[in-house]
Amino acid sequence: MSEVTLDVADGVAVVTLNRPDKKNAINGPLGVELARAVNTASEDDDVAVVLLCGAGGAFCSGLDLKEFNADPAPDWQADFQHIWRQAHSALYNCQKPIIGALERYAINGGAALALACDLLVSGESAFLQVGEIQIGMAAPYNMAWLSLRHPEATIARLTIVGERHTGPDLVNMNIALESVADDQVMKRSQELAGQIAAYPSGGHARIKKGVRARIQASADEWFDQFTLQDPVGSAPKPRANPT
Repeated sequence: MSEVTLDVADGVAVVTLNRPDKKNAINGPLGVELARAVNTASEDDDVAVVLLCGAGGAFCSGLDLKEFNADPAPDWQADFQHIWRQAHSALYNCQKPIIGALERYAINGGAALALACDLLVSGESAFLQVGEIQIGMAAPYNMAWLSLRHPEATIARLTIVGERHTGPDLVNMNIALESVADDQVMKRSQELAGQIAAYPSGGHARIKKGVRARIQASADEWFDQFTLQDPVGSAPKPRANPT
């Protein structure tokens, strides 16, 4: 079974993190397939909007700690820094608007994926947590996406305190566009994606390019500002995600 699925219909590419039995936790194969799916959607002329979501009613619980701490280590672990960079580079370079459907939680590495979305729809009790500080780690990709979109006070509130922020909080901080009833997240995200996809073709990519025009850095140049200070794999293996 694919770790990430891609379904295209009516101008909307639905990219689904597809490890529901693992709460859509991140491992190497998921990173590889996420990059491939997003790149495919970005280059598809029939796609106007990308919708990023998680299977099984949850977005993403962060790193799959069982796999990262496995002995022997999985074959992909030595290359994970490159794999994860490619996934985030695909999101950074995506030519189409990305809508995120935040159901239940987006924790640590999962939060970075949610923050990578141009527009985020959150459930009222769903939460986003950048909690790496609680386990003695930096949060380079969270910092990179927050710095791309948000002021310093918002970044500090999320990353230094490391607490959960539910849908209404995320709207108040301009991180989420909308907060809806928990069982309406996918429906509302699909409605929003369909609304945007129905606009005349061609404008989506031009608007996305205009939104990003103030940032002249390539994906590698942008992410290097944050990851070179604390590259993936330089810290001790994580033992727990904050809960």
